[in-house]
Amino acid sequence: MPFFEGARGRMHYRRWAVEDPDVVVALLPGIGQHTGHYHRFARALGAAGFEVWGLDTAGQGLSEGDPESPGVVDDLAIDAQQLLDLIRSARPELPLVVVGHSLGAGTALYGRFACAGVVVSGVPERATVVVPDMQEGVPALILHGSDDRRAPIEPVRGWTEQQPLARFREYADAGHDLLHEPVHAQVTADIIEWIRDVVVAQPVRRR
Repeated sequence: MPFFEGARGRMHYRRWAVEDPDVVVALLPGIGQHTGHYHRFARALGAAGFEVWGLDTAGQGLSEGDPESPGVVDDLAIDAQQLLDLIRSARPELPLVVVGHSLGAGTALYGRFACAGVVVSGVPERATVVVPDMQEGVPALILHGSDDRRAPIEPVRGWTEQQPLARFREYADAGHDLLHEPVHAQVTADIIEWIRDVVVAQPVRRR
């Protein structure tokens, strides 16, 4: 099983390998989650020609750490960057998209990673305060459920309106964890479509 030494311990990551992919995706799960929760999503992206690599959140899955305290965002960003470095070493020729949910969404925004695009769901309100402006030149897809009670939609909607390269998708009656809600198939299809249209079709964004 693949591991690397992270900011606060040994971190486990997973790779859903695809033959001759068009894009590689770095997946950052939410708090209390690990890569084992994302097999369905990764397989759907694989069928679309996207290779997925995912990181077990500190203290979750096979990663070391306190499950009640995943760490400060600087540590999370360090761990995420190490995953991205591994991806770059293995797939240097491919555009890289960072996908994050909840805590992983905050990490994806805070880290300002070199990538061709960012997809985030369930963005916490605090992330919109800590990161008032998204990384310049990097397109983003912001996904949110209208009935998200852990991360209310209004602050995120208003924040997205201030981001020139961001596209906002709202899912009626959906809660916080969109990829595990009844709307998961539509959410996955929207992510695939956006990556194809914005990243694959725009080779200039191969970062």
